[in-house]
Amino acid sequence: MNLDGKSFDSSAAKGTELLAQLPRGSVKDVVALRVNGELVDISHTLDSQDDVALVRIDTPDGLDILRHSCAHVLAQAVVRLFPGAHYAIGPTTQDGFFYDFALPDDRRFEVSDLSEIEAEMRRIVAEDQPFVRSELGIDEAEQLFQAQPFKREILSGIREIDASQPVSIYRNSESFVDLCRGPHVPSTRYLKSFRLRRVSGAYWRGDEGRPQLQRIYGFAFATAKDTDAYLSFLEESEKRDHRRIGQEMDWFHFPSEIGPGLAVFHPKGAYIRYRMEEFSRARHLDAGYELAWTPHLAKSTLYETSGHLEWYSDGMYPPMELDEGDLYYPKPMNCPGHILVYSAQPRSYRDLPLRLFEFGTVYRYERSGTLHGLLRVRGLTQDDSHIFCTPDQLEDELSRLLKFVIDMLRAFGLEDFDAELSTRPEKSVGDDAEWDFATNAARSALDASDIEYSVAEGEGAFYAPKIDIHLTDAIGRRWQLSTLQIDLQEPQRFGLEFQDSTNQKLRPYMIHRALFGSVERFFAILTEHYAGALPGWLLREQIRVLPVAQEAEEWANIVAKRCQDSNLRVSVGAAGEPLGGRIRKAKMDKLPYVLVVGSSDVAAGTVGVNRRGAAKEERDIQLDAFIAEACLTLAEPVLEVRR
Repeated sequence: MNLDGKSFDSSAAKGTELLAQLPRGSVKDVVALRVNGELVDISHTLDSQDDVALVRIDTPDGLDILRHSCAHVLAQAVVRLFPGAHYAIGPTTQDGFFYDFALPDDRRFEVSDLSEIEAEMRRIVAEDQPFVRSELGIDEAEQLFQAQPFKREILSGIREIDASQPVSIYRNSESFVDLCRGPHVPSTRYLKSFRLRRVSGAYWRGDEGRPQLQRIYGFAFATAKDTDAYLSFLEESEKRDHRRIGQEMDWFHFPSEIGPGLAVFHPKGAYIRYRMEEFSRARHLDAGYELAWTPHLAKSTLYETSGHLEWYSDGMYPPMELDEGDLYYPKPMNCPGHILVYSAQPRSYRDLPLRLFEFGTVYRYERSGTLHGLLRVRGLTQDDSHIFCTPDQLEDELSRLLKFVIDMLRAFGLEDFDAELSTRPEKSVGDDAEWDFATNAARSALDASDIEYSVAEGEGAFYAPKIDIHLTDAIGRRWQLSTLQIDLQEPQRFGLEFQDSTNQKLRPYMIHRALFGSVERFFAILTEHYAGALPGWLLREQIRVLPVAQEAEEWANIVAKRCQDSNLRVSVGAAGEPLGGRIRKAKMDKLPYVLVVGSSDVAAGTVGVNRRGAAKEERDIQLDAFIAEACLTLAEPVLEVRR
């Protein structure tokens, strides 16, 4: 037997017997085994030829098993406290777990129920109940779960696939049993550090036409220290929630009169959008992109040709019937319109690469349960680019794109990036040689860049490989930002061609690229990354001048005029209310600079400077020196681009 990569002489028939032969201190945190590459319970029966690895509780596999076991204990606690409860599914999440329930008599969980359920879970943990696996035939399993309709539906699906295969169940008491593949921790005592977090609604199997269940979320870690750190992380995340900051800063809101997932931007927020978009548009023009604009509606025939009605109809808004029977759809993507721009005239190799760019608003019918502030909306504006190039140009265009994308994101103060190359999935379309060519071009472009990247084997789109750029933000959260998606299908579906130097008709390659992803989502990510204190060059108001009293108002207006003459955006807060309150208000607005001027500043030509984030005001700063500083710190970033 091989144990953790080393030969081990053992006659153990079960994993528990194997662990008993090892020093006790070395196995106290082992919760499962990986046998011949498969995760199994410690009680798993072993063979002398097996390759065995120990799975410890603080490893990714160990934490996933721990969280899965917590989900079972959650279900057991709910069934104890709410007789007649139906339990559906309870998978793990990135940091924890959830379980879906339907309570009798349409009873709803209250927030106050969570503490009672959590207390019951701790009683179950203290009972040190073992997780015991067994296998049953389908008929026996259906009989066992006769009072649990969601489990019976799962079993019915298994029966349709193969009724002869046994199913596995887990008991961790005589009164509770769950349908599960496992593995689990050896007993409930291993579940030492968990919390229940919140309750939400969830449709059975994500289908709005199915019963609405109640989902209880929790999180779990190997140690109390890790749990405390996660609680601090959650607290910081809530402080940075862009939905709360957006309301406090008067940037945007979601009016019920318009509908869910559709944001209205107020003047301050709309100005930030304007600055983002104008900066991006100018940099694209500098980099050799051509502007395009496409309508918000299109006939169904366009989306039949593109394949969106075949592959993406569930995410599209319903059509409108116009023009004596023609169906018009709000556009879900900008790419079909850009393809029409390409195909509007014959193209030569001399025209390529053709880089089209548009801030195009699209509409996607996201399910209400998936909407989340600006991060997931139904109306979104993409900074969308589509690049048409010859095969020989593909690798160079991808290299250019990677540099352009990263440089643009760095202009917004973002720095911690990595990339992911997603390769051909099992279910895909297209020629093997084209897939290999496109994948190798993407890999070579990444190799030539200064970005660390990983390969997600089989995670590409069904029609081509892609590169995703990820950002790690100020508190360690990882966001997917830009996507570079090679497309081998749309040029073929639309019959795109270009004439090469020998007058042959060839098909161009196409690259989809959204740099921000969407303006709305990027706005939200920036807000949370900076906790609302956005880079000053984006803001409508960069400086607020506060006169201490009325006699200093004339100097305050002179200060503001001098700042405006240097293209700084400034306002004056009149001396009517107490100074301390006006300073606090300006700081709550997260302005880069708050200038306080009094009677002593008038003759000296000075200002008192409150810099955003600084603990104290700096007095007696010469106005010219301040303006020179502000012009540097508030300047729009300079970006060198390659045409």
